[in-house]
Amino acid sequence: MDRRDFIKTSVVAGAYAVLGSPWAAAKENQEPWFDRPMRWAQLVLVENDPGRFDPDFWLDYFKRIHADAACLSAGGAVAYYPTKIPMHHRSAWLGGSDPFGYLVRGCRKMGMAVIARTDPHATWNNVYQAHPDWIAVDSKGQKRRHWSNPELWVTCALGPYNFEFMSQVHKEIMTLYQLDGIFSNRWAGHGLCYCEHCVRNFKSFSGMDLPRTSERHDPVYRKYSQWRIERLKELWFLWDKTIREVKSTSRYIPNGFPDNVVTGALSDIFFTDHQARSGVIPPWSNGKRAKELRATMGMKPLGGIFSIGLEERYRWKDSVQSEPEIRIWVAEGTANNMRPWFVKFSGTIYDKRWLKVVERIYQWHYRVEPYLRNIAPLARTAMVYSEQTEKNYGGEKWQQGSNGHELGMYHALVEARVPFEMVNDRLLDAEHLKPFKLLILPNIAALSETQCEQLRQYVKSGGSLVATFETSLYDQDGKKRQNFGLTDMFGLSYNDRIEGPMKNSYLRLNSNSKTGRFHPVLSGLEDAYRIINGVWRLDVQPNLDFPSPVTLIPTYPDLPMEHVYPRKPETDIREVYLRELGESRVAYIPWDIDRTFWEIMNVDHGRLLKNIINWAANEEPPVKVTGPGILDVTVWRQKQSMTVHLVNLTNAMMMKGPFREFIRIGEQKLQIKTPRNTKVKKIHLLVSGTSPDYQTKNDIVSLTVPSILDHEVVAMDLVT
Repeated sequence: MDRRDFIKTSVVAGAYAVLGSPWAAAKENQEPWFDRPMRWAQLVLVENDPGRFDPDFWLDYFKRIHADAACLSAGGAVAYYPTKIPMHHRSAWLGGSDPFGYLVRGCRKMGMAVIARTDPHATWNNVYQAHPDWIAVDSKGQKRRHWSNPELWVTCALGPYNFEFMSQVHKEIMTLYQLDGIFSNRWAGHGLCYCEHCVRNFKSFSGMDLPRTSERHDPVYRKYSQWRIERLKELWFLWDKTIREVKSTSRYIPNGFPDNVVTGALSDIFFTDHQARSGVIPPWSNGKRAKELRATMGMKPLGGIFSIGLEERYRWKDSVQSEPEIRIWVAEGTANNMRPWFVKFSGTIYDKRWLKVVERIYQWHYRVEPYLRNIAPLARTAMVYSEQTEKNYGGEKWQQGSNGHELGMYHALVEARVPFEMVNDRLLDAEHLKPFKLLILPNIAALSETQCEQLRQYVKSGGSLVATFETSLYDQDGKKRQNFGLTDMFGLSYNDRIEGPMKNSYLRLNSNSKTGRFHPVLSGLEDAYRIINGVWRLDVQPNLDFPSPVTLIPTYPDLPMEHVYPRKPETDIREVYLRELGESRVAYIPWDIDRTFWEIMNVDHGRLLKNIINWAANEEPPVKVTGPGILDVTVWRQKQSMTVHLVNLTNAMMMKGPFREFIRIGEQKLQIKTPRNTKVKKIHLLVSGTSPDYQTKNDIVSLTVPSILDHEVVAMDLVT
């Protein structure tokens, strides 16, 4: 579906200028505001802040850190301005004051963009008494008390509370303050709601009763998920229309719309509410989220919300993270083209340690801003991610923990120092794939015939593929095929058998029997003879002749110890299939190398993946970085420059935060390929503030970065 058809199917009754329309602001001959801000500040007030917190402190802080945009608490659960709307709960501490308006006026005096924050997910008892149908209902038919604050009620996101009451709130805020936009938190609901409106509206949409399960493979729940997205899209359109009727250049910005393709098509600006690490989330997760959204949004402005407090499940909202943890999270976002957006909960400060940290980050960002206004990534490798597979695949034993394929491949690419982007599987058309030489498909199991054909055309045009495990073995709805949808690309067939969980199985690493040389995919593994296998493997039948650098050593007993020896030390069963088709190369791995790598973090699996990726790319990368440590490497083009970001992830706490301290890594040697028809005028190291020596040969620039603490940016001024 192209953009025009998408828009036709998305407009609600009483059509209006669509979201994301580039002509909407141009009508008034005004430059759109949303691309100007680079450093966001968000102040989330709590109800007793009015009269207690110091708004002038915050305005002074915004000025000191060069924040050029602010998101400020306005209304919804609590109003921080003198609202006239019945049942819109004013802060009990508000009195005759207007803290929201005071902050808005102060920000505008500094030339900042200003948007309001609203939160419609909870309401008070008077609303429940007057409009019980506005309250969410659980599966037992009970109105939902708020899970954290039982004096409040949970509202239904898909009913009149949002569509009618919050529309009035948004209109009033816009009319009073003429803002640049409104951002809503927790606007999309909290689980299935069985209120009378949801029951009736879903029945009208589908002819079905609401599902009694949230099991993603349940056909009724799938229909519900479709309806929910359509209903939220309708609400998005309504609120956007409401505020644009007051000020046409404004935008409604929903927090976390549950479909990245819709988000990318309809947003002029968006924010990633992925505020900090929790559990075992690695720090590169912030960059991953940016890549996912950029896959659908392109180079539209993307704010990276980061919390100065902890984001663990116990909700310590007034606490403060360590300085290294804040810095590494923001560095990952900046390296992946997110504009920093700090969020502080409560205008009252209990711990001041974070203030100087954010101040230093923002002041540096301000100084080097021209080098952070990227116009395009220069990565030639892309990893496909699949909302389709996530929704429609799973249920079998070997499909459990399927997100490990994506996470393991992502981590392998980071360790390999490969600059890469991400591609949404619903955007595999030639235009979206044009920038890339190599596509990686980490168990992208659910692919339609159209998507498979798009990948065939990509290979025919010179692109290369790396695919793992059950990629293309299911259609777009998760129905299993008899054979791979990409069987002609892989050059093999599926034998309808999956082996596993395998214990004590290995991979035999073979040299060429005629030349004695090892294939490039075994670089650095020549002395290994064998390495560990994965956990699950597909039985496949080759339809062509393939090289045999990696073959199977089947499972054999691991106890008693006297019996731990291979029963079949050699087989001719390949575990990596490699094809060359002109300039294109295709590598297929029939086992769960990426998921096993994520679970076990075996060094040999990481090296094998790196080698396969380098072989399949079949071209020199835009940048090579050699040296100690783990670096996330990204490459960007600006109007008159090019930058290489090097984020130092070398830390004992990389896989389980928070960072306690940074561990400086030593000398890094870079070889950077410059854009065609350009010459390097000067090179700066933007973090250390130095200008390194460099050499140029043809289109390759060589230089050395002496050391990296957390983040370094190599900036090359270019002339044509």
